[in-house]
Amino acid sequence: MQAVTLNNGVEMPQIGLGTFALKEQAIVSALQTGYRMLDTAWQYGNEEEVGNAVRHSGIERKDIFITTKLWTDHIRQHTVREAFEDSLRKLQTDYVDLYLIHWPAEGFDAAWKVMEELYAEGRVRAIGVSNCHVQHLELLAKVSDIVPAVNQVESSPLFNNEALIQYSRDRGIVPEAWCPLGGSGCYKRVLENPLIMDMAHRYNRTEAQIVLRWHIQRGIVIIPRSSDGERQRKNIDVTDFELTAEDMAVIAGIDTGRRVGANPDTFNF
Repeated sequence: MQAVTLNNGVEMPQIGLGTFALKEQAIVSALQTGYRMLDTAWQYGNEEEVGNAVRHSGIERKDIFITTKLWTDHIRQHTVREAFEDSLRKLQTDYVDLYLIHWPAEGFDAAWKVMEELYAEGRVRAIGVSNCHVQHLELLAKVSDIVPAVNQVESSPLFNNEALIQYSRDRGIVPEAWCPLGGSGCYKRVLENPLIMDMAHRYNRTEAQIVLRWHIQRGIVIIPRSSDGERQRKNIDVTDFELTAEDMAVIAGIDTGRRVGANPDTFNF
């Protein structure tokens, strides 16, 4: 599995499985297909399913990169450690590979200091953020010497978010895309785009593989979600071909500037 190196030297697979709303069987299927990174969150309510899948997969825990996230309620309530312990219990592990602030709720900078402690204690291999804009990253830089290892943000051909991704990369923060195919309700607008359909025909690949390869060549970590075993296999099979610079630019040009998800500046949860 192709990997990226985080700013603390930890290696992270470049392709993983987004597990939102997935059950144990689908997660086991992905692990047996070759996935070695699982992305979950306390808010997803399925950390226990992820833990069961790891335990029943036959693959050693050390060979699986697990990401989970700190929810906004725990940030506001100053219960970071309690939330982390709950996640560990559900995941049935004594550490996580990457712990992210899920959204920059009020007090996320204070929560970051507790995450620093968890990192120093060796209970987290790397810490990072999700859905953070430039001003959020700048605030963390004022209160901490630890640069987030990852910034997981919305990015797809419909909303490539390139300026934030480049800003993150310039500061040594690995960009990671959630809903890299466009997300629920919008993925058809991506996969049925005539330009992408034409590329799929020319490269003899699926439309999803074309889009995922576009992300890979941008240097972005991706976590496509699927419960279907064949789609899981195809989604991970994107490392043996390369899009031309011209095709990369064409996909970038599909950008609408409109988000599918909430805006980190105005979210209300």
